Amino acid sequence: MVIVGRPNVGKSTLFNRFVGSQVAIVENQPGVTRDRFEREVEWTGKRFMLSDTGGWMPGGTELDAKVSQQVEEAAAQADLILFLVDTTIGVTDDDELIASWLRGLGRPVVVVANKVDSDKRDADRWDFLHLGFGDPVAVSALHGRKSGDLLDDIISAVEAVDVDDVDVVERFESGVPRVALVGRPNVGKSTLFNRLVGEDRSITHDMPGTTRDAIDTRVETADGPIVFVDTAGMRKKSKVDESAEYYSFVRALRAVDESDVALLVIDATEGVTSQDQRLAERIDAAGCPLIVVLNKWDLLTDDDKVKMDLDIARKLYFIGDSPILRMSALTGKGVHRLQPLLVDSINDYHKRVPTRDVNRVIAEAQQKQPAGSGARVLYALQGANDPPTFTLFVNRELPQPYLRYLERCIREHFEFGSTPIKMRVRKRGD
Repeated sequence: MVIVGRPNVGKSTLFNRFVGSQVAIVENQPGVTRDRFEREVEWTGKRFMLSDTGGWMPGGTELDAKVSQQVEEAAAQADLILFLVDTTIGVTDDDELIASWLRGLGRPVVVVANKVDSDKRDADRWDFLHLGFGDPVAVSALHGRKSGDLLDDIISAVEAVDVDDVDVVERFESGVPRVALVGRPNVGKSTLFNRLVGEDRSITHDMPGTTRDAIDTRVETADGPIVFVDTAGMRKKSKVDESAEYYSFVRALRAVDESDVALLVIDATEGVTSQDQRLAERIDAAGCPLIVVLNKWDLLTDDDKVKMDLDIARKLYFIGDSPILRMSALTGKGVHRLQPLLVDSINDYHKRVPTRDVNRVIAEAQQKQPAGSGARVLYALQGANDPPTFTLFVNRELPQPYLRYLERCIREHFEFGSTPIKMRVRKRGD
């Protein structure tokens, strides 16, 4: 099911109303939504997938054309189309064009007359009757007025077309690994995202900031399903001056926090910037495994490649043994090497170690190199995963260098690779 309409009629507001949270960016200006954005909606025990789309703008700029293409693809795949119109403005030429296009699809369409905030405005919806899709349904997406009635109509329409909700369960089941693609604007995140998911799911354009929302798509791989999340380009906070861009930035950070692996995409032709460093630090602080993707590697000369490797070693030294993948998202060269890295990182992120094995490794490490000053670990266990978290019960405070030594022993013995490990220390009696 999909919401379509011209720009700035309230599509994202209605989408958020149905989903029950502020998941799509809403701003009082046209063109804020660009990519398709999907979420599950539940009403009276029934569930369906709902897609928010950008405004349909054929004949506009190159970016407008790409947004419109996304709308057309979503509508062509939908079992039901919600055609949103603005009662405060009335029928426009764009509304007529959209109606003509929708009639050619042969899909069920419900005209939703938005911004009907009172009974006095209810009659305004009849202006849209001649669009040819039956009685318009009046709602106020902003205030929620009659949104429940619209949901009842949607459920009835869904049942009439016999939509099976099994796919909804499969696509949004818990436990499916999430991989977030993050990076500065215009480094190729959406191009890589589209290559990984096998379709133009995100809009790509040479204008920075094209992606606004965090777009997620489930992909079936030979190693099981993975949800890839394309995020907005993350700039310095001082340069985030639009409210829509600010919320894009917040959602990108949230996507990192909720993911099992983060792909930090860096433009190899520009080198490692200070913003790339800050993003790597933010990912590390979230306890999320990191894979560095050096995109546009095919555009570098041999001398440039040597300089880039030195740049990585000097500016991203703190990422430790995190994998570094050199590739081209545009041509696909080197992309095939990403899947094994993802599988290893995801498995390490969820790995659990038996308590007896943890204590055996800690005992061997202490016997080989005591902490000194009478400090010692009395007992140890893995208290959590995602990321792996180990709790050490000690008789007195351990020096930080010694704590890092124990972490290295655990990492090497249990083969945690580059996955972040958290070490917690509790003194006896605490």
